[in-house]
Amino acid sequence: MRCAAIQMRSGIDVAANITAMDKLVRDAAADGAQYIQTPEMTGLLQKDRKALMAAIKPDQDDFVLGTAASLAKELNIWLHIGSTPILLEDGKVANRAALFSPQGIRAATYDKIHMFDVDLDNGESWRESAVYEPGEATQIVQAGEMILGLAICYDVRFPNIFRDQALAGANVLTTPAAFTRQTGEAHWHVLQRARAIENGAYVIAAAQGGTHEDTRETYGHSIIVDPWGAVLAEKTDDKPGYIIADIDISKSVEARKKIPNLKNARPYRVETQHTE
Repeated sequence: MRCAAIQMRSGIDVAANITAMDKLVRDAAADGAQYIQTPEMTGLLQKDRKALMAAIKPDQDDFVLGTAASLAKELNIWLHIGSTPILLEDGKVANRAALFSPQGIRAATYDKIHMFDVDLDNGESWRESAVYEPGEATQIVQAGEMILGLAICYDVRFPNIFRDQALAGANVLTTPAAFTRQTGEAHWHVLQRARAIENGAYVIAAAQGGTHEDTRETYGHSIIVDPWGAVLAEKTDDKPGYIIADIDISKSVEARKKIPNLKNARPYRVETQHTE
């Protein structure tokens, strides 16, 4: 399958973000993409909690998801919204991904499990758990020839999710993101390549990039990695656009035969030695 990762610079206007998404998805589809992934927070990047809550809607009324369903059907593609904020009944927010089939039917929904609660250098601090309700289940789903494992951004730092997905059959892992510039410069490439190598699977990571209207800075560098860890395509900057690569699932089979670590894993225990 020909796969594309859309890079965006989403802002505080949902309608403007949808317009940007629509154009880039259409461009990638015209370039032959059969599966297209958008980044984390496609529909809105808004740090101000009050403004965020005023702009978002419940799942069934969300404009991003509604547009995605229509686009998938019109363009006859698999369209993966990397995530968008969704209003929940309890007043919290879900960081929610959704995959739509070429029939415009939602094939899977995934809520980000791991909350980005960190204090970085230069005073940068994030507390996603103050606003977002974490998901409780990982998801895998078949999309054409691919078996996708769904994850979002910070999840990439928790390798057990991807190992569990691979053991359950996933051969393409997805990590749409809004990585901070600081963490992206340090860790983006090595994390994406490591998840691919560890699991003998492709990794597709659509990213946010640049300085956003709410003042945050994201790293960009959307990337597609093959099961041997080679970078097939990369957006080598933080500007909006897309990358595209052909996915051959047999390469996952070959990589897992060469390095059968999924089969070779053994149970073990951790022992702590105490000295006086």
